[in-house]
Amino acid sequence: MLDTLLKCKVTPKAKKSEILGWVEDENGVSRLRIKLAAVPVDGKANQELIKFLSKKLALPKSRLKLVAGEKSRLKTVQISGLDESNLIAKL
Repeated sequence: MLDTLLKCKVTPKAKKSEILGWVEDENGVSRLRIKLAAVPVDGKANQELIKFLSKKLALPKSRLKLVAGEKSRLKTVQISGLDESNLIAKL
C-alpha cells in the first residue's frame, strides 16, 4: 500500500479547526498550515489533527498516523493508501 507523508504546521486553541493553506518553513519545507480548535494538552491537539484530516480526506482515522512532532507545532502525518497527487487534490 502506498504511504504519503504530510508535513503540517499546527496552531492549537483556534476558534475552529480549518486549513489555511501551504507555507514554507525556515528550512524551505512545504507544510500545510492548520488551525485546530483543541488545546495542546494530553495529546488532544494531536487527536484533533488526525480526526480533522481524516474527515477532510474522507479516510478512516486508522489510515492516518502521527509519525513526528508529537510535542511540536511542526508535525508529520503518515497517510496510508493515498498518493501525493490525490492528497493535494483532496485538500
